[in-house]
Amino acid sequence: MSTNAHESVARHGVDRRSFLKTGVLGSLFVGSGAFAHASNGSVTDTERIEHPGDAKNVIFLVSDGMSSGTLTLADLLLTRRDDRHSHWAQLYLDGRARRGLMDMASLDSIVTDSASAASSWGCGQRINNGAVNMDPDGNALRTICEIFRDAGKGTGLVTTTRITHATPAGFSTNVEARGMEDEIAEQYLEREYDVLMGGGSRHFDADQRDDGKDLFGAFEVKGYTVVNKKDDLMNWNADGQLLGTFYNSHVPYTLDHVNTPEYERDIPTLAEMTDRALERLSKNENGFILQVEGGRVDHAAHSNDSAGLVYDQIAFDDAIGRVLEFVDGRDDTLVIITTDHGNANPGVNGIGSGYRDSNTKFDRLMAMTHTNNWVLAQLDENSTYIEVKDLIEEAWGFGITRRQAHTLQKSLQGELETIYELRNRPSAVLSAIQANYTAINWIGSMHTSDYVELAALGPGSEAIGQFTRNTQLFDVMVEAAGVQEYAGG
Repeated sequence: MSTNAHESVARHGVDRRSFLKTGVLGSLFVGSGAFAHASNGSVTDTERIEHPGDAKNVIFLVSDGMSSGTLTLADLLLTRRDDRHSHWAQLYLDGRARRGLMDMASLDSIVTDSASAASSWGCGQRINNGAVNMDPDGNALRTICEIFRDAGKGTGLVTTTRITHATPAGFSTNVEARGMEDEIAEQYLEREYDVLMGGGSRHFDADQRDDGKDLFGAFEVKGYTVVNKKDDLMNWNADGQLLGTFYNSHVPYTLDHVNTPEYERDIPTLAEMTDRALERLSKNENGFILQVEGGRVDHAAHSNDSAGLVYDQIAFDDAIGRVLEFVDGRDDTLVIITTDHGNANPGVNGIGSGYRDSNTKFDRLMAMTHTNNWVLAQLDENSTYIEVKDLIEEAWGFGITRRQAHTLQKSLQGELETIYELRNRPSAVLSAIQANYTAINWIGSMHTSDYVELAALGPGSEAIGQFTRNTQLFDVMVEAAGVQEYAGG
């Protein structure tokens, strides 16, 4: 059977292979109902939307590349530093959210990329890695933002990546390859979504686009307010449409952001962008859809950057907090909180007698002022031992040994050889050095096939089962918001 045929069966029926697979997995969860509809693309009979159309608004929050260990690390830091749980964990503790696992596989791989993952939610179909809402035959698939827009609802995309990056694009655009970010920027202009915020100014700037088009000017001609500084965003009257790009590429990591005065002055946090988006979109009497992405969690995971990862996850959790404040006392908003895939699977390792040294080592994250990416951006193959030592001490708050510094130098010079070749990279070597001091280790530096965390609350959340196929969330959002008639174009 071809890949496309398998996909068709998976969406519309159950073949023998899928049945056997479900049966084996289901035996691990006897009596729980888990995996009962893992191979079926529709909501099961026992997990229907109770009142279709009751979700006036949909807010979809994505921590990109968040392994379950990342959620744990952020919660550990908050409980040890602030004596509180993360908003995400507190939802579980309070019983406010339905919780399950989700299978995020793409059409052509058990390990998805972000474009295919976001597209599974954005169009309700699994597609090949690298594509954005395009099937293997090159057909453009109607997106969730188009559906909500045509239903008269507000539309918003907020991220810490470039606004043209894979996740926001997966909710809203159609391109054959995710790298076509100039084209994605043009589609935003054509489709006239209400709120667009993140990084990525280079894809709108005439001086940086290959075709020389001035998209900033084009958005202004269409009536958009165009901003690129935090003060301008905060002074915006939250009327009309907004394009906000606050960095040339991805927005800086949170830890670097809060320790760099010009970033603090000029770049809003994810929570601040979310606040402003909600203020604008909630003025639409018909409701809205808003996608919020903590996109740099994924990048920190790729780099095995423990502090970068944890503080960006906390910044994402701050955005969850703002959303929970918005929905407090409301019964008209479906909130979905999840991730598109795991990445590198970090975790705190047991160190010392009875593993009791793990506590103090982990707590060293609290004193760090810069990410590993900040360190490596200032080093190259010619960096001296003193330069390596001093930069790391400035960023981490403690020094490393001469032997460790020399190992990093060898990696920077391309002379280090490890059995697992991806561990030759400077980012992997620096993280391995850091693990001696923080107890945080990683299994690799790439996306993983892990089933991911999924939480939901509000009208429509009753359709979230214990195990969900990624494409089902599209159906849940469309039905909960009562916009099915617009899904066909």
